[in-house]
Amino acid sequence: MKNFEDIFQSTFKENKDRIFRICRSYTDKNADAEDLFQEVLLNVWKALPSFKGHSNIDTWVYRITLNTCFKNLSFEKKKKQHFIRINGIDFKDTSRDLSKEKQEEFDKLTSCINQLKLGDKSIVLLYLEELPYREIAQVIGISENHVAVKMKRIKTKLSICIKP
Repeated sequence: MKNFEDIFQSTFKENKDRIFRICRSYTDKNADAEDLFQEVLLNVWKALPSFKGHSNIDTWVYRITLNTCFKNLSFEKKKKQHFIRINGIDFKDTSRDLSKEKQEEFDKLTSCINQLKLGDKSIVLLYLEELPYREIAQVIGISENHVAVKMKRIKTKLSICIKP
């Protein structure tokens, strides 16, 4: 049986990019995303001894990630005493150059995702990370069928936003 440190290291090695992209989508600046990522890292480390294995560890980590992001948003909102505009999904795939047309499509999609409600945004971010509906349901805390219904509605909203 692996010890906590081995489990922690292997889980973060496999999920660090996804976790960072999720953190980045809930902040305005890259430095803030790095801080949020470190907070997720700390929260997972502290909670790891309580992990019971009722779900996949990756699903459990995504739930902690989203909860940490939500907590941060709430804190920032209280701190600034006004609504914080979420400018997320600002990461670029640097492993390949996008054509100007593809970059414009990507930017438009990013803008449309940022207009979604917080819960819908969380669902679509996990969907874009290629998590199956079952895992999204576990992370968000709703039924798999509800995820499917919400995704259908989200896709409709995004289609309308992208092509008005």
